[in-house]
Amino acid sequence: MLDFLSAAAGAEAPPGWVQFLPIVGMILIFWFLLFRPQMKRHKEHQAKIASVKKNDKVVTAGGIIGKVIKVDDDYAEIEIAQGTRVKVVKATIGDIIPPGGTPAND
Repeated sequence: MLDFLSAAAGAEAPPGWVQFLPIVGMILIFWFLLFRPQMKRHKEHQAKIASVKKNDKVVTAGGIIGKVIKVDDDYAEIEIAQGTRVKVVKATIGDIIPPGGTPAND
């Protein structure tokens, strides 16, 4: 009986940093499953917006389809009907429609 008590008292507890390993593991899982793909999509969208040029067909975030008439640093002028032009913030452009293609939401 005395040997059992001395053996239990001699066992050391694990270091304190071991308790944080599950938390660090969860943070890494969230990083690779949520944050990293979202940042990648954001960078791809920024590159797509930067490549908008005159005569491109675009879809805005509001669902308006039109042809780009003029592009500035922050704004794009889009013709949505014959003689009807609107000025939109470039960041609200959702997609560029390839020539001869249809928008992704049709």
